[in-house]
Amino acid sequence: MPRPEVRPGTIVIYTDIGCPWSTVAVVRLLRAREEAGLVDRVSLDHRTFLLEDVNGVPTPKRLVESEIPAVGALEPDLGWKLWQADPATWPVTTAPASEAVHAAKEQSPRAAEELDLALRTALFRDSRCVSLRHEIVDIARKCPNVDADALGEALDDGRARGPMMRDYRANRDAVRGCPHLFFADGHDVLNPGVGLKWVGEPDTGFPVVEHDDPGVYADLVRRAAATAP
Repeated sequence: MPRPEVRPGTIVIYTDIGCPWSTVAVVRLLRAREEAGLVDRVSLDHRTFLLEDVNGVPTPKRLVESEIPAVGALEPDLGWKLWQADPATWPVTTAPASEAVHAAKEQSPRAAEELDLALRTALFRDSRCVSLRHEIVDIARKCPNVDADALGEALDDGRARGPMMRDYRANRDAVRGCPHLFFADGHDVLNPGVGLKWVGEPDTGFPVVEHDDPGVYADLVRRAAATAP
């Protein structure tokens, strides 16, 4: 089966911005990279695994909120909250937010990393509708390495949408879920360090974390660094 191309010194990470488990992985990767002193040697290459397309429906608010107690306990400092705004403003799609992250790659890998985390925080902590262009651009203005005006232009002309979706379509079968990480040495791992099971039906049940080992992220960033030029 074809697999995504990964540049040396890079971790390709397939996620959906609306996936809480992916947000844990992003936070842990960034922290492990900083703790290892590898910020200048390892980059995250954010790709989309668009759950609304995979499942054929918008990701339900009640499903995500059933996950928050379990996933929030893994990284409580992120400030997770259940949706505080009008339920009618729950983001029906995360495609525009993902497109913005891909557009930010044109500016720099650091810009894309900053915007990705800012969008996740806006969704899961601040209850902002990241489906909306004006919300995305306003969030981008708080990111030091993102040119928000240039980002807005990229969203208006759609230059990042085609490449994002072509990559998603080309690699959808290789990606088993999110977060799914790929490395230049051929290694890949799904939802690193976390083992969970689902109790009950997806629409009415809840997840249970059976084990959690955040220490695996130190090994992952070192693995990526070993391939850096």
